[in-house]
Formats: sequence, structure tokens, C-alpha cells
Amino acid sequence: MDKPTKKATNTQGTPKILTTRSNITVKETYGSSDLPETFAGRGGEREALGAPGEFPFTRGVQKDMYRGRLWTMRQYAGFGTAEESNRRYHYLLSQGVMGLSVAFDLPTQLGLDPDHARSKGEVGKVGVSIATLDDMRTLMKGIDLSKVSTSMTINATASILLAFYATVAEEGGAKISELRGTVQNDVLKEYIARGNYIYPATGALRITTDMFEWCAKHTPKWNPISISGYHIREAGSTAVQELAFTFANAIAYVEAAVKKGLSVDAFAGQLSFFFNVHSDFFEEVAKFRAARGIWAKIMRDRFGAKDPRSWMLRFHSQTAGSTLTAQQPMNNVVRVTLQALSSVLGGTQSLHTNSLDEALALPTEDSARLALRTQQVIASETNVTQTVDPLAGSYFVESLTAELERRTFAILDEMEKLGGTVKCIENGWVQNEILNSAYADQRAIDEGRIKVVGVNCFKDEAKVASPIEILRIPPELELGARERIAAWRKKRNSSETDRALRALADGAKGDANVMGLVMDSARAGATLGEIADTLRKVFGQYQEYAGF
Repeated sequence: MDKPTKKATNTQGTPKILTTRSNITVKETYGSSDLPETFAGRGGEREALGAPGEFPFTRGVQKDMYRGRLWTMRQYAGFGTAEESNRRYHYLLSQGVMGLSVAFDLPTQLGLDPDHARSKGEVGKVGVSIATLDDMRTLMKGIDLSKVSTSMTINATASILLAFYATVAEEGGAKISELRGTVQNDVLKEYIARGNYIYPATGALRITTDMFEWCAKHTPKWNPISISGYHIREAGSTAVQELAFTFANAIAYVEAAVKKGLSVDAFAGQLSFFFNVHSDFFEEVAKFRAARGIWAKIMRDRFGAKDPRSWMLRFHSQTAGSTLTAQQPMNNVVRVTLQALSSVLGGTQSLHTNSLDEALALPTEDSARLALRTQQVIASETNVTQTVDPLAGSYFVESLTAELERRTFAILDEMEKLGGTVKCIENGWVQNEILNSAYADQRAIDEGRIKVVGVNCFKDEAKVASPIEILRIPPELELGARERIAAWRKKRNSSETDRALRALADGAKGDANVMGLVMDSARAGATLGEIADTLRKVFGQYQEYAGF
């Protein structure tokens, strides 16, 4: 840990070192001597930072950024039945949302139909239940999919949900080549931080790279992956680890695709990222600026990408759910506002603002609207969008940006020495690094070294119960989902479904593109669980590393 030039003191006069949330020492003041060595050397600031829209894109991927187009304002939503979620989407679109962001329930994420034994008690609870093509039709009813951008937070079953979505879009008259949106599809981070995996890494990477190939050919405006640091941060990582482990996963995906025979410039422009927006304001701004420079250098220097679009890091961001508190939940409005502002100042392309009640339940309509209004106030009233990268040149921000980049590359180098991303996941190294950081962070909160208003300081002991109404999912919803999928199986052409699933199994055993066969199975009436089970039989099922 670097020593500050001058130590701060606490009320007892004892020297103390102030740091960011990622343990980067914060000095009392910053000046020109704290700028990166290359900042004023070899051509000056322009060569070191580049201009907005130019390599290494530290200052933004577009020359004019928000002067030309605001970030896409999304609200992550999905609960209960497809009908209920569809009503919420129409409501959000009427309130000014620019793109849909779909949350799926756990059975959907794990490739289980609603009538599966493991689905009991979980149908529609943390997202919408989608098990058939008919469910997707209902979810998107009345929405012109040729005009809206849709993000789907789905990973192990991403190919199936994209197949449902693309089929419904075609039925509605849209050309799938014009579809805009993203499937998260980041299976590696599931092993690291989230746990919603199905297949072992080899099979999962096969499906992912097949999707890269299929999307490049059929849906060139669709992002077949959103490589996610969000959940890594939610699991307890530092900002540095969030960057390092996200880019380590990205490197593994690119390597797998190149090994498959794909040209890096054929798919790299469709890769997108998803980052967390935590509460350390300036560190978060610097994190996003550093991320763009890191990715540009990885793609150009490591993978030899020639197309400038392959160097550009485009990312969605979401305010940090882990910082929301059940105590004094109205404080969450302030937290989300500041986090959203740091994301905008950092140059996000897409943003979701969490609702004040998310530490308690799924958001209500009122809380979701207030979260959206937060973005709209930032965009419409603060004037922070008038100039590109407004914090560029700040001695403190530039120093943080450079240090985050340096530390990120140091972790990437260490992982290379340990055998690469997949090996570091399989042997639990990455997971242990995050667990150690999460423990240290929670200990600092418990000891009061990190302040959380309403939790370990400024507490209101008189008010224990939540003063707000929360959304509740009725238990009878699960019965309805079971009845719908039973009716779906009865009305479909079973022999056509069986034929498509056999072709999927044969193709997965060979070298056929799995995504195309998943599309065929979806069109033939196969359910989400049936498609996932077919692939389970070929690729196997992942067993969690248990050496912690």
C-alpha cells in the first residue's frame, strides 16, 4: 500500500490512512506530480488519454457522447406471470423508459420448467416465469420488437430465451437482423459469484461461442453477451477485482471463439459489458474510465484486433443492490442518485437505477417510477451531459484511473501465471479472492470503519418496521404456471418436438452450431426445460467447487 504524503488524524490525534473502497491510498491533496508519467510525455495529454472516440477510449467511445445521444435508460423488471410483467413493461415505456430489461425467475435461469420438483416455491418470485414460446408471446404482447432495445438477464439458458424472443419477433413481422438488445450469457461469472449455472465450463463455452457465431450472421445488431462485473462486485469484490475478473472472463470468451476459428473482428464489436456502480464516487468514475482503456489495449495488443469497433468497450451499468438497506429505506433514493451520477460522469451507455424498496422485495410501480425519474432528472436538469468526460484532467481522478488500470493488469498477469481464467475458477482461486475481500469489507462495516447510514451510524431505533408497502407474489401463481405448461404440451405436435430435440442432441455431440438447433427446437414447441435437459445429457451438469 502506497503511503500518503500527509497523514490525516482522527479525533484523538492518532494518524490514520484514508483509502478508497479498493484500498487505494487517498492523499490529502493531489497535483500535477500525481498524474500518470505518460500524461504529459511523448506528445502530451492527447497521446496518453486520447480524445473522446479515439483509442484508448478512456474519455468515451463516442466523440460527442451525451451531446449526441443520452444513455439508454432501463428499468430492470420482471415478476410473476408474463401477463403481469407485460403490464409493467407497457407502464415503464409510457413513463419514458428507452429499453426493456427483463428479470427471470430462478427456474427459468436454471433450465427448469414450472412443474419441475426443484421449481416448487420459486416460480415467479425473483423474476418472470418463461418456459414456452407462448410465454414469450405474452411477455412481449403489444410491444414492437423492431423498435425497442431489450436486455435479458439470463445466462445458462440464454440461447433458449434468445430463441424464444427472436421467434416472437419474426411472428410480429420484425426482421431478426434488425433486433437490438443483449442477452447476458456470461456463464463464467456464474461459477465465480452467482451460482446459476447448469453445464460444466467446456459445454457452457461451446454454447456461448456458437451464439457469437450465430448472432454475427443472423442478428448483427444484437449483443450475444454482456460480460458482467456486476455480480462479482455484489459478491464482495473490490472495484479492482471487478475489473480484473470481468476482463479475465472476457479474455477466456475471446480465446474460445478464436480457437473455434472465428476472426476476432467478426464478433468483437458485438461484445458488451455490465458493471456495478458502487458508492465510492470518484473511484467509480475512474473505474469506468480505466475499463475502456484496459479493454482497448487487450483487444488491440493481445488479440490483434484491427477494427476500432473491436477496441471499444460498451457497457451497461446498474446501481449497487448490495448497498441498499432495509433500515431507513428512503435513504436508498440518495444512494442510488449519487451512484447513477457517478456512472453518467464515467460515460455509461446504458443505466438501470435500483428502486428504494429492493432490499425488501421486488419494486412496486411507484418505486420503479421514482428510480426512472432519478435518471431523467440527471439527464434533464443537471447539465452534466453538456460536455464530454467532465472530470478529465482532475489530478485525483486521473491518478485513480491510472492506478486502477495498473492494479487490474497486475491481477490479469497473476492469473495467466496460475494457468488462466478457467483453471483459476475451477480450483477456486477467484472465488477465494472475492470471499476474502467480502469478509474484509463486512468486517470494516461491523467495526464502523465503513459508515452505512441507518445501519451502523445515524440509526433511528424508534422505527424498526418498514414504513413502505412492498410487492408480494401470490402463491397460487405457481399452480397457474403448471397448468399452462401442461396445456402447451398437449396442443403442440409432439413428434415434431421430439425430432427437433433429437437433432439438437446429435448436433451438440458433434460440431453443429447449437444456437441454430435451439432455434429449431423452440419453433417446434420444445419447452425451456426440455431443451436444457437435452443439453444436460450431452454436456453434463456442473458440480460446485467445494474447497473453500
